[in-house]
Order: sequence, then structure tokens, then C-alpha cells
Amino acid sequence: MKNIPELYGSLVFNDRVMRAKLPKDVYRALQKTIQNGSHLELDIANAVAVAMKEWAVENGATHFTHWFQPMTGITAEKHDSFISPVGTGEVIMEFSGKELVKGEPDASSFPSGGLRATFEARGYTSWDPTSPAFIKDGTLYIPTAFCSYTGEALDKKTPLLRSMETLNREAVGLLHLMGHGEVHRVSATVGPEQEYFLIDKELYRQRRDLVFCGRTLFGAPAPKGQEMEDHYFGVLRPRVSAYMHELDEELWKLGVPAKTKHNEVAPAQHELATVYDTVNIAVDHNQLTMEIMKKVADKHGLACLIHENPFEGINGSGKHDNWSLITDTGLNLLNPGHAPAENTTFLLFLAAVIKAVDEYADLMRISVASASNDHRLGANEAPPAIVSIFLGDELTALLKSIELGREFAEPEEIQMETGAKVLPHFKKDNTDRNRTSPFAFTGNKFEFRMPGSSLSVAGPNLVLNTAVAEELRQFSQELSAAPEESRDKAAKELVRRIVKEHKRILFNGNGYTDEWVAEAERRGLWNLKSTPEAVSHFLDEKNIKLFTDHHIFSPEEMRARHDILLENYSKAIQLEGRTMAEMMHKDLLPALLTHTADTARAVREKESLGLSTACDRKLLKTLADLYESITAGAEKLSAALAECPSHEDLQQLADFCHDSVLGCLEEIRVSADQAEALIPDRLLPYPTYDILLFSV
Repeated sequence: MKNIPELYGSLVFNDRVMRAKLPKDVYRALQKTIQNGSHLELDIANAVAVAMKEWAVENGATHFTHWFQPMTGITAEKHDSFISPVGTGEVIMEFSGKELVKGEPDASSFPSGGLRATFEARGYTSWDPTSPAFIKDGTLYIPTAFCSYTGEALDKKTPLLRSMETLNREAVGLLHLMGHGEVHRVSATVGPEQEYFLIDKELYRQRRDLVFCGRTLFGAPAPKGQEMEDHYFGVLRPRVSAYMHELDEELWKLGVPAKTKHNEVAPAQHELATVYDTVNIAVDHNQLTMEIMKKVADKHGLACLIHENPFEGINGSGKHDNWSLITDTGLNLLNPGHAPAENTTFLLFLAAVIKAVDEYADLMRISVASASNDHRLGANEAPPAIVSIFLGDELTALLKSIELGREFAEPEEIQMETGAKVLPHFKKDNTDRNRTSPFAFTGNKFEFRMPGSSLSVAGPNLVLNTAVAEELRQFSQELSAAPEESRDKAAKELVRRIVKEHKRILFNGNGYTDEWVAEAERRGLWNLKSTPEAVSHFLDEKNIKLFTDHHIFSPEEMRARHDILLENYSKAIQLEGRTMAEMMHKDLLPALLTHTADTARAVREKESLGLSTACDRKLLKTLADLYESITAGAEKLSAALAECPSHEDLQQLADFCHDSVLGCLEEIRVSADQAEALIPDRLLPYPTYDILLFSV
């Protein structure tokens, strides 16, 4: 293996490669596009394409692909070779600026939410020069946006880029108003933490539900779960350690800054965290990370599960989205500094975030809505569906003093005292962590804990960027009316008013309690427990106004995404229903019937010997009752699935899938789990939880 600095980014067309390969004027023009968002001329694109192709071929690439992110939640790619016949039975390797800048995939087979009819097939991919190209499996990957023939965004990258520009414009405008004229650009930075499970690949293949749905639809709990608290940060097992080592190397080659790895709370659960990057690059890197995680797992005889809740009764997997704002001068706008009470810039941006989350909490919830994440939210270290902000004691006290117009006494720096003299002293953080909070301040950033592990974080960050931009725009309008000499005072008064009006969103307590649910209702906070309920508010007037005013979405693009969210939810629930029905009929019921018959024979033999007891007869009745219950449940499930196509309205279908189909799944699971616990493993044609979770 190369040393890490030499290995890192070795398959990326990064700044170092560009400086070496591009003419100086071309390099400067490309950097201007990357840094300022200016238009790139075709002659510059041609020069970049030639250099990119030469570098790719030198590193073993034979093909190129426009790599894009359709509204499927995963990435897409179509590969073309560099070869071009020259008419003499030979070929040359060519790649033009036109091929770099634009691709033409078929758009008809991707989700469009009605934006495009099936026969309207043409779509375009467009190069995103702000996200570096890379080589994977002998192909040059070019990150691109994806739009329809008529210009509508059919992907997750295009609206995210729009939101970045909106946030930059409004943030820079407010900073200039407050005397920070040296700032020319503000970027959202993101560091996603990726949780996942690793199980043996051969065991994975024996579970229809894992293969088709990504989660187990039923399963009796293993004798041991996470209650001993011995897996979290525990010693890595050899297979897991070898997997993580190769995963790091593969990600580093692709310029993904994999930083932290460890065992998570649940058995077989782990986490990988990356260093912060600009939000669109962080999103690209996270999509790439999920793909590489699965690919490397396969090489190690493992299956990587990124579903939000693959196993009932233990922690599910999330993707904590750490979001902050940084200027091109290196200033973190969410860093309180040593005297936050006097840091007007910090207070303004903090107030903008508080107001944004309060006013658009429904959009925050919608941005993480999916059938899989609905299973996770509300327990086992996942936040509840109620969106609130955790600020910690110090910032809460600061805002309280601002609200009441009182002097704020800056707390003294506290040294951590352990009581053991040999241990070094260090500064104690000014706030604890709150694992039940959906949106927590963690020093100089906010950690959005609601996204699920399989989710593209483009959506949550798009919402954050746009909502905060809207509040910054309003702040600028108000403060521009104040004389320059009194603007700082006006800003603090603005912050005071925002705290008074939006303090209902602030909550530092335990988000799991019934008391908080009741308190949140009294405060008028959203509690959107399911995806259909959440998505029904996506097209509310205020949400349409937010996205259209800032040119993030057109009304048609919003309607399309509304429909796709509902359609994806309904498809996922119906898939789970069909899989459950098949597993009941082909796997569990035959095993239960065999065990019941074996038990009946044993009871009859005991009766013939005069040894039969009430316990024997009770067991036999329990098995027979479970068989009847599961059979009846499976019939009810089949009837519900047959009724799904009769719902023409997508909202009605999603509601029906939630209430009826998912309701049947949950009913069957109760009996199925009880039955599985009574059936000998030798009769079950699939591995149980104890085998799945403790086999690696």
C-alpha cells in the first residue's frame, strides 16, 4: 500500500492534477467557475476534456460516464468508451468538451412525478465542475446534474446547487450589511456520519425479506441484544477490522475523507464518519460511500445493510447530518467564539436557524420521510418525529438573557476534573449531547439527527439551505432600514424578537417522554408520525412560496416530488407486503405445521403411555392457534394488497398502505415472532436473529 498522503485522491481529477495537466489560463478559468459559479465556455471545456481523458487513460480508464442522482435515492450511470474509429480498422481515444459538458441519457425510465410522459424520453446530464471527477473500475466518473428536455430538474443535485447559490447570496448580503465586506462567498459544509450493519453474506441470501426489502419483516429477538452495552466502541472483530481497513483505502483513493470508524450500539452495527466538505461534494461523497461500503463488503463475504431498521428491538441506523456555514475568509458563522453575547454575527445566524427550523419544521420532517425511516424514528437513540432544537445550557441561558434584556455573565472556562491526579486536565465542553434531539447544536455546527441511513442527504440540506436563506433575506431587509451606526443595536433587538417569537422550538429535555409529546402539542409543534401524513403538507402554500420565491423548485417540480415521495412509500409497503405473504406461505407456516405435527405425534405417544400432561396439550393448542392467526393474517394481507390498485389518488393509496397493508404486517409479525420462538432452528429455512447478529 502507498503511504496515505500518496494514496489519498490518487484516482481523483483534483486541484493537484488540474494544475499539472491544464494550461494556466484554462486552469484559472476552471477555478473561477468552481469558486464563483461563473459560466464555463466550450473552448475551456474542450481543453479540460483533453487533459481529463489523458489523465484517465494513464490511470487505466477505458470508458467515461456521466454520474448522476435521479430521484431513486441512488446514483445512475451510462458508460461510453473513449474509442473513436479512424476508418483504417484502428481506433483513437477521444473525449470532447461537448461530451464532458453534456450527456443524453433516457429520462423516461426514471421517476419524474408526471413531469415527463413515458414517450417523452429525452433528458440531459450536465457536468458539475464543482465536484471533481474520479476513476472507478476503469471508468472516468463525471459528477453531473440531470434534467428533462424541457428543463425541469429530475435529480437531487440540481435543486441542491440552486439552494447553495441562494444561501450564498443571502448570507453574503447580510454579512456585507453588518460590515464584513471582505467576505465574497458563504458555503454550507456538511459531515455525514454513516451507520450500517454487517452480516454474513450467505446468511443474508437466505432471507427473502433482507434481499427484497432490506429489513427483516419478522424475527424473534435473540437471547442477547444490546442490553449489555458491550458492543459500542468495542474491539473490532477481525473480519470487521479487515473490511473497515479496505473500505478506508478505497474511499481515500476516491478522495472521500473517511475519518472515524467504530462499533455502534447494536450487535453487528458500525459507523463511518467523514471530514466536512462543501455540501454538494459531501452529498456526492456520501452516495459514493454507500456504494463502496456494499462493494467492499461483498469481497469480504459480508452483506452491508443500510436500511434504517433491519432488525426489530435494537438500534436502527441513521445518518447524522452535521451542518455549518463557513465564509471564503475561513470564518465559521456558527462558532460562538469566546464571547457569544457580543458576537452579533453569530447571534444573527443562530437566530436565522432557529426561525427557519420553527417555520419550516414540516419540511425538515418531510426531507427525511420514507417507509424505512418511519420504523426508526422515536426510539433507540433515534429522535422522535417532533422537530425541535437542542442548544444546551449555555446558549439557552444566553438567549434567555437576550429575551429578558439582562446582562449575560459569560461562564468561566471549566477544567474537567476526574479525581485522578495522573490524568491530564482539559477544557470541558459548554454543553452536553442530547441523543433524542432531532436538531442539536454541538459547538460550532448543528447536527440533524433525523435522516435515515439509506437517505441521500441532498434533501435535508436543500431544505436547511433554503429556509435559512429566506430568514437571512428577511433580516437583511429589516436591518438595511437601520442607520449604519445603530445597525448592531438593531441586530440585537432583532435577535431578541426572534427568540421571543420562536422559542417554542427550543427543547433541551428528553424527546422520548409522553410529557414532551403533550408539551409539544401545547406549543403547536408538528408531530408528523408517518410519511403519508408528513408529505401531505409538502404542497402547503408557505412551502410552495419558499421554494418558488428562491427558484429552488417550480410548482411543477414540487408536485412531482410530492407524488414521487408518496409513490415510493406505497411501493415500499406493498413490496414488504408481498414479501411477507410469500415468506409466511413458503417458510414459516410450513415449518410451523411440521413442528405442530411433530408435537401432536409426541403428545399422542405420551397419551398412549399415560404420561400426557396439561402442559403438552397447552403447547399443542398454542401452536395451532398461532398457525390459525398467521394464516388469517396472511389472507387479510393478500386482500389488502389486492385492494391497492383501486386507489387512483396517490395520497389515498399511501394512507391505505400505511393503515391497512402496514397494519397487517404488524399484526402478522406479533404471531410470527411468537411462533418462530417455539420452532426448532432445524425446521426453519432461514437464519434467525441470534445467527444473523452474532455470526461475523
